[in-house]
Amino acid sequence: MFPRRCYLKLIAAESRTLMDKSRPSRKQHYRLFGCADLAFVVVASGMIGLCPRTVASISLSHSSALKIGQRVWQNECNGTVSGLTSWNQGEDFASLGIGHFIWYPKGRRGPFEESFPKVVSFISSRGAKLPAVLLDAGAGNACPWNSRAEFVRAQHSVEMNQLRRFLADTIDLQAEFLVARLEAALPKMLAEAAPTDRLNVQQQIERLTKTPQGCYALVDYVNFKGEGVLHSERYQGQGWGLLQVLEAMHGNSEAEAADEFARAATAVLTRRVHNSPPERHESQWLTGWLRRVNSYNGG
Repeated sequence: MFPRRCYLKLIAAESRTLMDKSRPSRKQHYRLFGCADLAFVVVASGMIGLCPRTVASISLSHSSALKIGQRVWQNECNGTVSGLTSWNQGEDFASLGIGHFIWYPKGRRGPFEESFPKVVSFISSRGAKLPAVLLDAGAGNACPWNSRAEFVRAQHSVEMNQLRRFLADTIDLQAEFLVARLEAALPKMLAEAAPTDRLNVQQQIERLTKTPQGCYALVDYVNFKGEGVLHSERYQGQGWGLLQVLEAMHGNSEAEAADEFARAATAVLTRRVHNSPPERHESQWLTGWLRRVNSYNGG
């Protein structure tokens, strides 16, 4: 399922799918953290006071992490370059990159965590050259387009084309960011969980990390619906993030972990829609959300 090597190359116009990439985003060819095919090791540290033992590591090769990144990109953008720069109707923010990372305009803040400035900072720290429109984004500067209407009008501008090209050229680094985001989420989720739930949450993470589908589910869902630790991301006091899905799992079979995760995510997202404010009309998105979580079990 996760091939040893994944090469990417931009094959045509921006509306096409990015299938193979001819060059890496950094000087060292296919090197993450400075070593070719070095495993990503995700270890939730600093949790000795929270749990009797630490969470198992998530070890992903470069190619495996990139494969997950491609699947996230397919989920969020239909695998297209044009989909790397989006602003959905009814939303107050741009959605950029393979993970549709949120970027708010100046003066706007919503209940959802802003992640695109963190992505830019992460990519810059790995040596990638930033386009002019992003030079200050990593420092927390706001999205330069103040509304969806402005964003749509700028679709063929020099700045937007540069942004789209940059995002297409850094697919591997965005995949690396997704794994790093999961790494950072693990201790926060355990800290937020009720003391009586922490051991079970830890055990469910360990179950999922034992299989490729489980690793994909963890990486994709935390990007898709967040960690579940922000109290602003609640409807009627109930969250919908990765923590809430893990809390709803109670099995112990490694082989069935991804299937149970998909079922738990279905229940959590259905509850979110039921609890959501009527004016948000979230039921319109539920079918697509459930289709996405069904991919965790191969459905």
